[in-house]
Parts: sequence; structure tokens; C-alpha cells
Amino acid sequence: MNKIIISDPTLRDGNHAVKHALTARQVAAYAAAADAARVPIVEVGHGNGIGASSLQVGESLLEDAEMLEVARKNLVHSKLGVHVMPGFATINKDIKRAIALGVDVFRVGCHCTEADLTQRHISYIRNQAKEVYGALMMTHMASKEVLAEEAYKMQSYGADGVVLYDSAGSSLPSEVTEKVGELVKTLNIQVGYHAHNNLGLAIANSIAAVQAGATILDGTARGFGGGAGNTQLEVLVAVLEKMGYATDIDFYKLLDASDLAEKELLKEIPSSKSESVVSALAGVFSGFSKHVTRVAQQFEVDPRDVFFELGRRKVVAGQEDLIIEVALDLAARRRGKT
Repeated sequence: MNKIIISDPTLRDGNHAVKHALTARQVAAYAAAADAARVPIVEVGHGNGIGASSLQVGESLLEDAEMLEVARKNLVHSKLGVHVMPGFATINKDIKRAIALGVDVFRVGCHCTEADLTQRHISYIRNQAKEVYGALMMTHMASKEVLAEEAYKMQSYGADGVVLYDSAGSSLPSEVTEKVGELVKTLNIQVGYHAHNNLGLAIANSIAAVQAGATILDGTARGFGGGAGNTQLEVLVAVLEKMGYATDIDFYKLLDASDLAEKELLKEIPSSKSESVVSALAGVFSGFSKHVTRVAQQFEVDPRDVFFELGRRKVVAGQEDLIIEVALDLAARRRGKT
């Protein structure tokens, strides 16, 4: 039976959905529930990763250290993971502190054509004998050949694997098959996939990734995440088991963890609302959803126009400040027509 490693970023990607306001009590409760279910990796932190809390992308209610300490105390069987983005997280402050606090697994992410930016972070973490994976984000914006080249760089830096992120939830299963398959053919390390559900294809895309050779999949409880949310973890595990893949997760306890998440973490169940569908078609980062909605209301412009303009400008995560610029430009154009 083929083994699939599940990584659960409910306490990281889900933080986007609540404006990075998860509390210590919520982190502790879900970490303990996921650990009881034997989820292999539980990822914790600000939605954009450790070191990212800021006015630009959103301030976190909890400091990184507090979130990691609370999670570490409640994870016995599961590994503690974090997301790292060079430019937000530094080696001397954030990564060294995370290692000291007991983080087991690091994902070092970047835009899908900028793997060079991850070299120092991946190499350092590798030299500390920690698991480290490269994360190529917004992968709808690059061809399979470019993604394979960038992933190969991450392999050369010492990554244990490379995970492709469909950050805008805009990919089709055929595209996933093509891109994951190219990485599997090119690399000598594991390949993973992280889906978003803007077009309702997160499960289908995750399965396409597995069938193309991926051995790592991400999913969150009830799909808890930015915009339309992530791959719904409990459904993903059920489908994998039905297809004959092993996850070594206690399914009943995973359902318990998901029930707890719905009750204790979520303000609403993620769904593919109008703005999420538009975001996917525009190819815009799912985590922008709340920012776009708020700014569009502030400047009295159509959020759909904001998404499509952001997509036209190829804006990526970390460029949240451009949302206001786009809204101002749209408002000025509207005034010019009246």
C-alpha cells in the first residue's frame, strides 16, 4: 500500500481566515486533537509564516514563540512544522528561535520562479539536521519546465522535498498532473502538493497530484484557510483510504479534530463564494480575499475589478500594499468617467 504523508496547516493557513487571531487556547486544543489523530505534521504560525506579523500583511494576535511553545506542549506524536518565507523570516532571529523551541519540520517558501531566495535558509536548516522542504508558491504562473528547474535548485540546496502550492486555487487537475509529474521525473526527492478550493477542485487536484507521484499532501480541518479555504483534510484522508493509500491517521479521531475545529476555530465554513471564484480566475493569492473585500468597500470599487487588476499586474503574496494602489486607480478611473 502506497504511503502518503499528510501535513496539516490548519493552525497556519487557517490563521488567514481569522486575520491571524488564533488564541493560545485554540492552538492548544486543535494541536492536541490533531496529535491524538496521529496527523504526521501539524504546521503552526502566522498565515504568512514565522516572522511575518506586520502591518503590511496583518499583525498576529500571538507572538510566534508563544504559538510554537503552546503547540509543542500539545504535540507528542505529531511533528511540529512551520512555514518560512525569506524576507519575512530571518535565520538569526526566527529560524534559530524556532529550532530552539522544538520545531521539527520547516517549509521554506518563495514565488515559484524565485527559488534562489531560499538557498541560505534551506542550507542552514539542513545543516541543523532538521527536515526542510522547499515550497514553490503561485505555481499556476509558471510552466512545468520552469517549476522543475526551480525545484531542482531547492534539491541542490539540501531540501528533503519540494511542495507545489496552488496559492490562487486556479489550477485544473490536468495541469496538476503535468506539473507534479515533471517534478517527480526530474527530482530525486519527495514531491508534495498544497491545494486551495476556489474552483471546488482541491480534492480532485490533490488526488491528481498523488496519481502523478506526489507523496506529500496538505489539508486543513473543514478546509480552514484563506478565501475559499484549503483541501478539506478529513475528506482528503477518506478519499485516499478509499483509493488504497495509507496515511496512518486515526480516522475517527481526525473527524473529532475537525468537529472541534468547526466549533472552536472557524467563524464560518469556507466555501467558493463569488470573490473566491474571481480570485482563482484572476490568478490572485487566496490570502488576499479579506484585504481586497475591505479595501474595495473603503474606496467604493467592485472587488471583482480589484482581483482582475491584481491578476493583470501579477501581484503575489507579500505585495498586499498594492491592493490599495489598485483600488485607488480604479476609483480614479470611475471618477474620470462620470
